[in-house]
Amino acid sequence: MQIIEQFVNARNLIVGNEINRLGIGSLGEKTLHAVLKHTFEPDASKHEIKIGGFFADIVNLNGITEVQTRSFNALRKRLAFFLENYIVTIVYPIAQRKWLVWIDPETGECTKRRKSPKTGKACEILDELYRIKPFLTHSNLRLRLVMLDIIEYRNLNGWNKDRKKGSSRFDRIPEDIHDEVEINDLEDYVKLIPDGLPKVFAVKDFFEKSGLSLKKAGTALNVLKYVSAVVQVGKNGRALLYEATNSESSHHKED
Repeated sequence: MQIIEQFVNARNLIVGNEINRLGIGSLGEKTLHAVLKHTFEPDASKHEIKIGGFFADIVNLNGITEVQTRSFNALRKRLAFFLENYIVTIVYPIAQRKWLVWIDPETGECTKRRKSPKTGKACEILDELYRIKPFLTHSNLRLRLVMLDIIEYRNLNGWNKDRKKGSSRFDRIPEDIHDEVEINDLEDYVKLIPDGLPKVFAVKDFFEKSGLSLKKAGTALNVLKYVSAVVQVGKNGRALLYEATNSESSHHKED
């Protein structure tokens, strides 16, 4: 895959050997964003291009690419402007595997990294997509989900005894790339439905298979219904029942 080679080159450019030579403090606060920007467009002269009253992360022959590593709320005004005249691709990273490293803000010392038990899934983006839901059916919108190994560095500055609750994130360093999920049209949203669901399912089933919270599972189904990836087919008591529009898809068969 071309994207793998581009990712390796971008990571070497942005991270290089500085983290080993000088420590985590030598890096900026948005390393993940910078690596992805150089992955999807190695030519820095095509970065941060002003269009109208906004700066686009990337402008090239593919249109506009926005690398979004935080809340999608900030995208709404830009999308309203960009989508009228450009194909817009939103790049969103998902930590398929994640390790945590804690930094003592007073000494700069780092703990050994510990692997998170959670495995990231493509459906995680659905909660963010709710924030830009009116734009999801626009023919010029594309999504590219990048499944990564990520080391997350956090400051030990929380309010509880071990200083972890309420702590702030220092940086995220992408280590490796696993896969890429492309959403180019409405039919592709079926890719965001987790494996193992029964043919007819409720929010609770989606919650159990997705790894999302119950609230986020409800939001996810709201989005999937909006883009016609699922349809409501009835009720079981008070619980709404859904079925995938493409119910024969392998995304809904047990492993």
